[in-house]
Amino acid sequence: MALQAGIVGLPNVGKSTLFNAVSNSAKAQASNYRFCTIEPNVGLVDVPDTRISKLEELVKPNRTVPTTMEFVDIAGLVKGASKGEGLGNKFLANIREVDAIVHVIRCFEDDNILRDEGPINPVGDKDIIDTELQLKDLESVEKKVARTEKMARTGGDPKAKVEFEILKRCQEHLEKGKNIRELGLSKEERVAIADLFLLTEKPVLYVANVDEASLHTGNKFSKALEEAVKAENAQVIIMNNSIEAQITELEDPADKELFFAEYGLTEPGLNRLIRSAYKLLDLITYFTAGVQEVRAWTIHTGWKAPQAASVIHTDFEKGFIKAEVISYDDYVKYGSEAAARDNGRLRIEGKEYVVNDGDVMHFRFNV
Repeated sequence: MALQAGIVGLPNVGKSTLFNAVSNSAKAQASNYRFCTIEPNVGLVDVPDTRISKLEELVKPNRTVPTTMEFVDIAGLVKGASKGEGLGNKFLANIREVDAIVHVIRCFEDDNILRDEGPINPVGDKDIIDTELQLKDLESVEKKVARTEKMARTGGDPKAKVEFEILKRCQEHLEKGKNIRELGLSKEERVAIADLFLLTEKPVLYVANVDEASLHTGNKFSKALEEAVKAENAQVIIMNNSIEAQITELEDPADKELFFAEYGLTEPGLNRLIRSAYKLLDLITYFTAGVQEVRAWTIHTGWKAPQAASVIHTDFEKGFIKAEVISYDDYVKYGSEAAARDNGRLRIEGKEYVVNDGDVMHFRFNV
């Protein structure tokens, strides 16, 4: 289940440069002019996880397959996009399809890089994007309010009345210049707006693209951004997208180590970004481990064993009988499936078992 995170932002903030750094299957064009990215680029990305490397070391399989995410590099947005300015309609259609948003914001000064919005202002840049998404969402909500109001007011459909009240709350919230994800709707309430695929309901991760000098400490721009998103309970990741792109060009591990040492890094910043985006989507990983293959599988937090089995094959869910489960820590402690079983650490779980992050699993099924 390759879920998508869309990389968005104003023109020339470093979106395509970040995409080039983060993607291991595609390269986006990164150039210094507006609307360089027109059609969205899609890249499949391995989710960095040291646990799969440890399992590979213990099992020595024929092959190892990490879990993945998709990152989408979407055209730069400009003020007025909700009314079709620039590539607004295309941008908004593309972003509607992703599961989460990675919002890249420029937090560095460089006179050589074009900027139409005046002095560097990360909070103002964030507000431009937010406003355009809110206006588009407001348009969608108002249309559904108009459709739902008559049914709600006649009183013949209790469901319509509840739906209308939720829609009105959303409308008022958007009119105040706030994002739907801040409204605190319950899972049941979100059903009323599920068909609208609202842009401001999507979870967001902010990337503060800083200069080299600010790589470890941030700067006044990134700190202003962090302060501005506190109400959203959103994470801000400080990166230098240019440095990240350079790291991905290095193939020799020794060269990478030297590069890390030069910049005082222990790992690429994009590893933090990928892990954070994975967590933002409320995802966890379980593993299957055998001589033929060690593999990581992506599921949502809270999924039960049959659902987890379905990502391998739908027949596994339909004919689910039981799951053999070893926690990752126990697998590593005892060094093998056989040793974990001998020490009573292999559990037999049924249909109601909620899978934990890091479980090493084997499914029994019959169809």
